[in-house]
Amino acid sequence: MNNNLLLHGCVISSMAMGENDRRILLLTRERGLISAFARGARRQSNALGAATNPFTFGAFEAFEGRNSVTVVRAEVQEYFRSLMTDLDNVYYASYFLEVCEYYGEPGVDETERLNLLYVTLRALEKGVIPRQLIRRIFELRTLYINGEYPDVFSCTECGSRENLTMFSLRNRGMICKECQSKEDGGLFPVSESLLYALQLILSAPLEKLYSFTLGEESMEEFEHLMRAYQRRYGEHKYKSLDFLTNS
Repeated sequence: MNNNLLLHGCVISSMAMGENDRRILLLTRERGLISAFARGARRQSNALGAATNPFTFGAFEAFEGRNSVTVVRAEVQEYFRSLMTDLDNVYYASYFLEVCEYYGEPGVDETERLNLLYVTLRALEKGVIPRQLIRRIFELRTLYINGEYPDVFSCTECGSRENLTMFSLRNRGMICKECQSKEDGGLFPVSESLLYALQLILSAPLEKLYSFTLGEESMEEFEHLMRAYQRRYGEHKYKSLDFLTNS
């Protein structure tokens, strides 16, 4: 039996073990979320030292034993070092890793989640669009990957694609003008520009995901909507949110 593995992914977390070792959590294309040991990684002369830090993307050669996986070699593709020079970027990036850890599953193909994480960290590093918008785009696209995303393309009552002006928390999606009277609350106004952005986030290829920005009013709508949606349907409290403003 061949117990050698070649894993392509990102270091989600890294923990000191013993005097010189590390235990790392990888989000990978081939095995999803996987825990592994890196022997001697905390020694200054060990080549695995830099490769086993969080935010590191690369190829990891590993050996799968009976009870554990051990990384023996790594080829780094991206460190995202510049993120570490800005404390706010560190907080946001840590939150993105925590979300991937919570939703990532072992033993499945996590290519889509891994790619989302990569383009998100790249957008954060570039700093072209606001961090808060990057966060909300990431959260909504994560819902898409999880299969839990809201319907923003048609009315959740009648199926119409016209006059979509309100979002219904109860229906988890848009409501047209004609059907708004059927709702007994939990409606949030959605401007034309925000509706376009929501549709783009859920349908665009990843390379186009962070290619737009929103005006102040539309961003406030987006924030209000996402906060309400997460209060109603979110089940997990992320520790890293304590460090983010407007969490």
